[in-house]
Amino acid sequence: MDVLTAMDTCTAMRYFKADPVPKEDLEKLIYAATRASNPGNSQGWAFLIIDDPKTKQVVGAKVLEGMAPFFANRPAGRDGVEERMLVGAEHLAKNFAGVPAWIVGMARKVYPPHDPQDSFMHSTIYPAAQNMIVAARSMGIGTCFTTFPGHAEAEIRTLCNVPDDLHMFVYVAVGYPQRDFMPVRRKPIEEVLTWNRF
Repeated sequence: MDVLTAMDTCTAMRYFKADPVPKEDLEKLIYAATRASNPGNSQGWAFLIIDDPKTKQVVGAKVLEGMAPFFANRPAGRDGVEERMLVGAEHLAKNFAGVPAWIVGMARKVYPPHDPQDSFMHSTIYPAAQNMIVAARSMGIGTCFTTFPGHAEAEIRTLCNVPDDLHMFVYVAVGYPQRDFMPVRRKPIEEVLTWNRF
């Protein structure tokens, strides 16, 4: 699969089969992530793969506790696309422990060396995460970015012994999809592109 086709069909997956993703394939995703551009080649990223069932159970319970008020009070009458997204998000939260693997993308505040700044952590980890999900799509693996595990950051830090100098930014659900990949829906480039001057 060429990279543009992967990008064009890299829809967020919130429904996963129970089949585990092989370790070597998860490692390929991290390899893809670390091919990304990053400031000054500082490579201040780190990746945590959580596939241990007990850890996922604890983290999932905390995630659901944190998200329950949102799901209980979310507005009705959304359009079809947004409603499907919210229903899928609730399914993902309720089935956190059943997701084969979760990848946490983190970064250290290390750049520039003379004056490390938060913005460079973001510009380190987000391109890496995008590489990772596009690579996953090319391998027939589904992914979904989500902020849910932020409700369980303390638990993740404790259970997984995450060092204090690692800042958690990206949480990605990873597994074989139960549903088909579809073309992503985006604005036409004519709405976002300007040549030379506005």
